[in-house]
Amino acid sequence: MDTLILIYCLSFSVYLIGLRIAILVSPACSSNESTSRFDAAQQKSTHSGVTAVAEDAVKGGKLNRYFPKPNDPYQIVYTQEKRGFAQAKLKENGQELALMSISDIANNPSAADKFKESSETVQGSPVVNQGTKATAALVNNRYQVKIVSRSNNFNETSRKKWLEEFDLQTLAKL
Repeated sequence: MDTLILIYCLSFSVYLIGLRIAILVSPACSSNESTSRFDAAQQKSTHSGVTAVAEDAVKGGKLNRYFPKPNDPYQIVYTQEKRGFAQAKLKENGQELALMSISDIANNPSAADKFKESSETVQGSPVVNQGTKATAALVNNRYQVKIVSRSNNFNETSRKKWLEEFDLQTLAKL
């Protein structure tokens, strides 16, 4: 009798394991599954005629000349250059204070929308705060110049002071 109960329990356990596997595997094999939001985004972004960076976006290396010129004890360390984007770290005596960037928003014109309600300007360009750690200016409705604090001592006033150090007037003519 004990052997019969043991066989029954083992058979039932094998049945349950098989059922669990079937439940887990069947949705993955279904061809009627609707497209996920990630699949839809992938399809949209790879659709013919869509480019990741606008054809007329400025080369990143060309944007470097508009960054502030370093004076002791500050250093500007360029960290990334690609089409439509340049980025540099602002350091003081080797300590990172901020991350600075210039982005060509030609391929994302809606990025300019956040500047429409701006009441502040730097060198004639509208300025907005983005959260508590970032400040950005929109130059000639085309270039976003952004500074993100990396040090707690580098506050909004510091970011605006360094925005003034960019050559925004010449960048606007690019």
